Amino acid sequence: MIRPRKMKQVQLTVLARDADAVIEFLGRRGIMHLSEESGADQDSHVHVLDEAARKHIQENLEKIRSGAAYLQIELPLEPEESSRLPGETEDMLTGKIADSIALLSRRENEEAAEKRKVEEALNEARAFSNLNAPFADLDQLSYLTLRVGRLDPKKQAEIQETLADRAVLVPLGDGDRVLAAASRKGRFALDSELKKQAFVPITIPEGYKGVPAELLSGLESRLKGVESALEKTGRDKELLRNECGPALRSLTASYLMADMVEHLKSRLAATRNVYVLSGWVPADQVASLVAELEKLTENRVAVRAFNPEEVAGIREGKAKVPVSLEHGSFVKGFERVVFSYGAPLYGTIDPTPFVAFFFTVLFGIMFGDLGQGLVLLLLGILAGRRNVKLLANFRHFSSPLTAVGVSSMIMGLLNGAVFTNEELLVRPTMAVTGLLTGKPVERILHLMPDKDNLEKLFYFFGFTIGVGVILNSIGLLVNIINQCTLKRYERAFFSKTGLAGLLLFWYAVFIALRIIAGGGLAWFDIPGLALPAAGIFFGPLIWRIIAGKRPVLEHGLLVFIMEGFVEILETASTYISNTVSFLRVGAFALSHAVLSFIVFTLSGMVRGLPVGPLFALLITVFGNVVIILLEGMIVAIQVVRLQYYEFFSKFFTDTGVEFVPFRFRREKSAG
Repeated sequence: MIRPRKMKQVQLTVLARDADAVIEFLGRRGIMHLSEESGADQDSHVHVLDEAARKHIQENLEKIRSGAAYLQIELPLEPEESSRLPGETEDMLTGKIADSIALLSRRENEEAAEKRKVEEALNEARAFSNLNAPFADLDQLSYLTLRVGRLDPKKQAEIQETLADRAVLVPLGDGDRVLAAASRKGRFALDSELKKQAFVPITIPEGYKGVPAELLSGLESRLKGVESALEKTGRDKELLRNECGPALRSLTASYLMADMVEHLKSRLAATRNVYVLSGWVPADQVASLVAELEKLTENRVAVRAFNPEEVAGIREGKAKVPVSLEHGSFVKGFERVVFSYGAPLYGTIDPTPFVAFFFTVLFGIMFGDLGQGLVLLLLGILAGRRNVKLLANFRHFSSPLTAVGVSSMIMGLLNGAVFTNEELLVRPTMAVTGLLTGKPVERILHLMPDKDNLEKLFYFFGFTIGVGVILNSIGLLVNIINQCTLKRYERAFFSKTGLAGLLLFWYAVFIALRIIAGGGLAWFDIPGLALPAAGIFFGPLIWRIIAGKRPVLEHGLLVFIMEGFVEILETASTYISNTVSFLRVGAFALSHAVLSFIVFTLSGMVRGLPVGPLFALLITVFGNVVIILLEGMIVAIQVVRLQYYEFFSKFFTDTGVEFVPFRFRREKSAG
């Protein structure tokens, strides 16, 4: 289709008991672009968010997310295709799973805490296992001061060095526990230095005399028992993950759907018993939508449909009709190129088919190689297959990749390049050209400059300029038709992108072609250029006279003359730059050929060296990968730039609103 799909605004009035089912149907169907008129600020009777229902949904989602985080289960971020709104069954299942997870989590935490406690006790016991005399007796010696506690091992040597022979530090075990001993005279120095180094005293039980072997073995046995229990808990956790994973994902999707439904209901105009939904629907789908809703609600729905011109907001220019484009699989793949720049206004010409054609052609010209094009073609085919997860993010680029792959292969056949190799296609090309023309040639198009093909190279650059002339002309024609459709006749006929600008551009191209063909300037070139230029210069004045606007010179004579001259100069510079800009197509085609020649030459130079064939293969593979990834990206950017600045700038002065229907799943296409 050359224009966007026709749209109608549909207003649905449904009973409160049917609201959830209707919203679920619309979200699953993806058919209605909700209008701002459905918003809370548009109606005095507005449904207030059901806080209890929203709180219940959030509480269940929090339970599910908490449990999933404990079990390390990845949850969906949006409803699934099979999701349904949750009910009592889902609430009970959520509670049951949450209780099971909480019980297991509590058990694991208790066992982990018990393990830490047993490990600490065991380490303490091992630290004092070599202390045989009763500690209390040792501490009462008149000539000895003992301190037992924790001290950073790094600081123990520092203290020993500071105290020298006034104290002795004895490590107890392998940890940070130490026994510090000093004379009674040195106890103050010992205590002072220990305090500086954050020494933590340990209380020794009264009558303590070493650690019985039975206690050590008992603690070790207890530690093994706790570790065994933790291992069993880990197995139970894995089992619970496998059992509850699918249910948790399904429940999450259902409650996400419920949350979206409640959020939408809070925005709808409503009374206690009735909800009103208003939105835009493709005109050809209104009848089927009404039939499905009547069946769903058992005819408990009132439907009103309006053409765009019947909607007050559209007539007054306060709102815009959303734009939905309808294309085949090839052109549809290029819609994002258009929408990333802006949506066309409703009722105007859809530029996507032109974008698809010229994007494919321009890319192929700049990236001509049979083998590299085949890689792009295969990537496009694989990206379109849903079972190739590696390329899942490139699914929307399947058609463009396939198209530019084919065009690159065609250009590769013309210039005789296969993965930068310029010899493989020589014989087939000579056979075909000899059969068709009687004069065999090694390659139809030779982009590498030399004295024998400079003329053909100039013709090639002239061809790229010709493509630019065609694309610029189409942009101007699109703008003229669009402005007439929108009844903006001044822009359609008297602007630099209107009829006057188009005639000036075409006549300038006619003069250039005549000069290239060997002709010269003629007397009729003056009126041929002057008349359309006068249309641009005097256009505002002429239109104000036709429209009956006064004063005729809105801002005075001097401003009118200055604006006219500036408009003429801008028109001339714009069309010259927009046309010459297409020389970059030939320049990038030439750079691609040169880069391919370098890779091919390098691989040939090393082929005769020891292990040369291996090095040649590596150079060829690496060179082609660099060309496909790096230059392929650069060429794509240049093509997009030409589309945006040389084509879209002619008619994309105003943008519309993209048709974005309400739906639960973002990646699901509109119905």
